[in-house]
Amino acid sequence: MTTSQLPDSYLLRGTAAGHTLRLIAIDSTQVVEEARLRHGLSKTATAALGRTLSASALLAAVLGKKTDSRVTVRVEGGGSVGWIVAEGSVDGHLRGYVRDPGADLPLRASDGKLDVSGIVGVDGELAVTRLLDNGEPYTGSVRLQSGEIAEDVSYYLGASEQIPNAVLLGVYEEGGHVAQAGGLLIQAMPGVTDETLARLEANIRAMGMLTDNLRRGGLLEAVNRATEGLDVQLAPNAQPARFVCRCSREKALDSLKFFDAAERQEMINAGGQEVACHWCSEKYQITPAEIAALDAPDIHARA
Repeated sequence: MTTSQLPDSYLLRGTAAGHTLRLIAIDSTQVVEEARLRHGLSKTATAALGRTLSASALLAAVLGKKTDSRVTVRVEGGGSVGWIVAEGSVDGHLRGYVRDPGADLPLRASDGKLDVSGIVGVDGELAVTRLLDNGEPYTGSVRLQSGEIAEDVSYYLGASEQIPNAVLLGVYEEGGHVAQAGGLLIQAMPGVTDETLARLEANIRAMGMLTDNLRRGGLLEAVNRATEGLDVQLAPNAQPARFVCRCSREKALDSLKFFDAAERQEMINAGGQEVACHWCSEKYQITPAEIAALDAPDIHARA
């Protein structure tokens, strides 16, 4: 596989160490940049949402049972960004938003990095919602460990799903836009040896920040560094990943049914109503005629 064959944002899947390690990796650069533009995110909020978007894609790949399975990740730690919500699906569709897109902090004095944990906070939880085989929604949650997202997702997988793992996430901005963003999840499978785990841990320590590897050689560089000496085998085709929202004009109009008739009449008198999707910031201008039609008698129902 060469980088010229890869789409703008994509997922890679593979195994290592004789199939005793499973890996899922995502280059989410274009997805995170679109999220930044759609929501007008600050630099630190971009990093926080970007990491969570990447995490939702990785979790969907691990926990999703069907081709249309979706996983929703919600992070709320009491910080200035409020909550972070991201949804990932097995087909590579991602979307997400934050409570306060303008939340920001200066770079940390200790290491000069974005203070993601500062705007996220640590007094709260990370919750993951998915559908079980019977179609019922299931939500598992854990207390936040650091607010840095990667450590929290890793802790969730170990504590709530009993999946031994390593998770790396990162977002790097340069020149006012997202230059690199991505994530890597490595899952220990039955039969993994202590020697394999020790080598994996040493590799991850030696590779340093995920974004540094992405900047040097892209996602393949990061995967190869993490699995060095472990005979990684990647699936031949990368899966495209995109920012995709399921909102529509019809759903926006439908949402007005939750208002009573008097409130809808106020919207009509005001010349219509704008409905904004919190997932993607798309705005729908609903006309007075469309609103009035919601209260029109259903002649088919009378018949």
